[in-house]
Amino acid sequence: MEQASKHILVIRLSAMGDVAMTVPVIKTMLRTYPNVKITVVSRAFLKPIFQNIPNVSFYTADVKGKHKGVLGLFKLYKELKKLKIDLVADLHNVLRSKILGTYFKLGGYKICKIDKGRADKKALTKTEGKIFKQLKTTHERYADVFRKLGYNIELTNKDVLARLKITKKITSFIGETNKKRIGIAPFAAFAGKTYPATQMEAVIAKLSEAKNYKIILFGGPADKKQLVTWESKYDNVVNAAGLFSFEEELNLISNLHIMLSMDSGNAHLAAMFGKKVITIWGVTHPYAGFYPFAQPQENALLADRSTYPLLPTSIYGNKYPEGYENVMQTITPKAVFDKIVEVISN
Repeated sequence: MEQASKHILVIRLSAMGDVAMTVPVIKTMLRTYPNVKITVVSRAFLKPIFQNIPNVSFYTADVKGKHKGVLGLFKLYKELKKLKIDLVADLHNVLRSKILGTYFKLGGYKICKIDKGRADKKALTKTEGKIFKQLKTTHERYADVFRKLGYNIELTNKDVLARLKITKKITSFIGETNKKRIGIAPFAAFAGKTYPATQMEAVIAKLSEAKNYKIILFGGPADKKQLVTWESKYDNVVNAAGLFSFEEELNLISNLHIMLSMDSGNAHLAAMFGKKVITIWGVTHPYAGFYPFAQPQENALLADRSTYPLLPTSIYGNKYPEGYENVMQTITPKAVFDKIVEVISN
């Protein structure tokens, strides 16, 4: 079978942002090799990310149920084998994907894995002898896996998803308005990359005061209480947390004018639709390679390294030395507001 018409299994089991970052690379693959078929294996929740991409199928990995453990992953291997897979791209390279990949390798399949650049990331985040430089992006690391499989691809800014047709439910939620729609995702997995709530509220207050924006707040169930408080306190602010399915949230994100996010999943969901994304960075840094796809570098608002020279101290935002708890306070609400106005006006 010709390389250009093969069926490739893509393994990326989690997390939401990392899965979203596969989209521009898969889009590039299919633009360059339109006869390739791709099956993405991941968690059921993430299926809507891929449902509008031609030639892409989705297969659910139930890693907490029937595909749990070594035997469960062998079961998953046998199920996937029936799909007539030709090649395997492991874009995760963790214990689960390695075990699944080993079954494919023993079965005679060609498999290539992502090189996560762990040594470089360690050098970027260490406190002594730090090597502060831009590392290869995650998107390019994903692309490298396909290159190793024999596909010569070049990422371009156009390899994003088209805006989804807005649904009646979302139109009803936003309201009939000509105001520019600003998404704000104010939370992240770790405190080290979450903008302080008091500062974020100051940004929301200033945007509300401007009266020409519709501000849509995003978050998980645990964030709902805080978001509802802001919604009730300020005009032109609505809370989306807990109101929509993930599929509906994607529709909403695709119809934003701009997304303000931490270094977190919502930034990557907006970027995969080609939306303008402004990101706020605390103890992490774009140099680690997790910058949202095709966004200008000046859309990153960074904590001040002259005050906190050990930045970045962590890849995931979970580690920082004593005294680095408040690095985000060096990014003023005014700086965030001004950047939003600048980007949304262009």
